[in-house]
Amino acid sequence: MSKKYGLPVMAVVCALGRDKREVWTNWLAGKRDTSVLSDAYIPDHTVRVGAVKGPLPSCDKRWPYLVSRNIQLLEAAFQQIEQDVSLLLTQYQPSRVAIVLGTSTSGVAEGEHAIAEQENSAFPESFHYAQQEMGSPAVYLKKKLGLTGPAYCISTACSSSAKVFNSAKNLLASGMADAVILGGVDSLCKLTLNGFFALESVASDEAQPFGEHRDGINIGEGAALFIMTNEAAEVNLLGVGESSDAYHMSAPHPEGLGAEAAICAALEQACLEPSQVAYINLHGTATPLNDKMEALAVERVFGDNTLCSSTKHQTGHTLGAAGAIENALCWLLLHPAFNCNAEIPGMNADYALDPELPNINLLFGPRAYPYHHKLGSTLSHSFAFGGSNAVVCLGHKDVFND
Repeated sequence: MSKKYGLPVMAVVCALGRDKREVWTNWLAGKRDTSVLSDAYIPDHTVRVGAVKGPLPSCDKRWPYLVSRNIQLLEAAFQQIEQDVSLLLTQYQPSRVAIVLGTSTSGVAEGEHAIAEQENSAFPESFHYAQQEMGSPAVYLKKKLGLTGPAYCISTACSSSAKVFNSAKNLLASGMADAVILGGVDSLCKLTLNGFFALESVASDEAQPFGEHRDGINIGEGAALFIMTNEAAEVNLLGVGESSDAYHMSAPHPEGLGAEAAICAALEQACLEPSQVAYINLHGTATPLNDKMEALAVERVFGDNTLCSSTKHQTGHTLGAAGAIENALCWLLLHPAFNCNAEIPGMNADYALDPELPNINLLFGPRAYPYHHKLGSTLSHSFAFGGSNAVVCLGHKDVFND
């Protein structure tokens, strides 16, 4: 068995809920009315977005040049684990705690507002370029906690916060850190909505992962954070597989060869056979090409045996935060304090599945499905532009022997 890297702590905020208990309850119940219609992003068009509803906590005012909605989402997640982090900092020196976060939009929305409000070529005084830099979430959290160890962001589009799991593991394995705060955060902005709209990849209404008439994504926002250590926990990182097929700038490899390579690499690092994976959280964007190639890859590796689903019709596609948020869902599945009855939520969707896709074991009904064996390990798929792929394998501490 591979070495386990413990993930004792997790926090999440997204369209499904504002903390892990609410997210779990709504996911288990098959909650669907999570997206909202908005005309604020694409000119002359109304689209569905997976927005986090309600007020967000304020940013730390000591660094006004970092203030953004993206940092507010990060704060909303961080405040859920603040006590755990404080305890962590009594155990380890500030130089021994690292931060690795994924993002793809960062504070771009603040730049958009500044451009809209500029007068005579002057930006508003409240705007600072650092708000929209990709590294700003890690800079903010490092300053807030007074850390002096490694702190950086990964930005590889939709695989950003899946890749942080491998980076965090490597920091621990190399001895560069004793603990890592990792995760991802992304906020809604016009740039991404209009970009995907130009690619004809935004859904006309609700996204339909693996649906017969799927026509694109609902973009979302949110954040998820974890603490990773060398000590095994209830939920652990077992392996990460990465690949870079570089097939096309925005289209995936049509046969899913890069996706399959990442899946197999994750299984190899975790020392697992495909039959030992209980559940796969699919990338499942609801775009025609992505769902097809992913179904082909899953069928080749797992056949029609392994339970799987997409959750992007409930969370929205949270881009740079997607890997972290979807692994947060896997963490909830594996943690007995939440999934005490060993159930896996169904997709609770009312559209027809695409009959032309390979036959994979999609949990498509409105109910939660009882899992009749030990729910021991999960995979989460993240496949990004340019063929930047990452697959994360999490596992419960008691299922496999070391």
